[in-house]
Amino acid sequence: MPVLYSYIVAYDSGFAPNPFNGICTLATCKPKIRRHASVDDWIVGTGSDRKDVRRGGFLVYAMRVKEVMTFGEYWEDPRFEKKKPNLYGSYRMACGDNIYCPRQGGGWTQLNSYHSKSNGFPSQDHIDRDTSVDRVLLSDEFVYFGAEGPEVPLGLKRAGLVHCAIGQKKIENAVTIAEFEAWIASLGVDGYQGRPFDMI
Repeated sequence: MPVLYSYIVAYDSGFAPNPFNGICTLATCKPKIRRHASVDDWIVGTGSDRKDVRRGGFLVYAMRVKEVMTFGEYWEDPRFEKKKPNLYGSYRMACGDNIYCPRQGGGWTQLNSYHSKSNGFPSQDHIDRDTSVDRVLLSDEFVYFGAEGPEVPLGLKRAGLVHCAIGQKKIENAVTIAEFEAWIASLGVDGYQGRPFDMI
């Protein structure tokens, strides 16, 4: 039976998740979710309630996991060449999340990206955290609203859909998941719908 993982998208930049080019990917951050989520599980991100954002309780995105890859598979797959970042390109190109190339003999090359240092050098902290779980979650069944998402209905909030702290919440209640799926379907849209908060 599918489960639902909910968390707060602390920094909605289009990097994690990356909703561009027709596939929503979660390739960095949230290692616990990436470790445990399976095909057909839901990943739900809601907005931050920081005073400079004030999007707590609003939907940023929802994706039903349709495929799971290793970083090496993600790097080599020609479908995701456009998700390799180019910080000198468009906004969408700059926030690419296909940033880890396995090195022969072990270790990782990190492309200049949103997880690099400000001078473009690799960030070992991010490398260690991101690659602690060698799994990338992918979905062509998603909706991404960014900064323009609807407020989560009160009943789903009370059922725990809106996580309120660091980390994530795992929801296994079949009724809650069915209510969430019905709400998502009632929105009548899918795919990329709105700009990331940091893009506004």
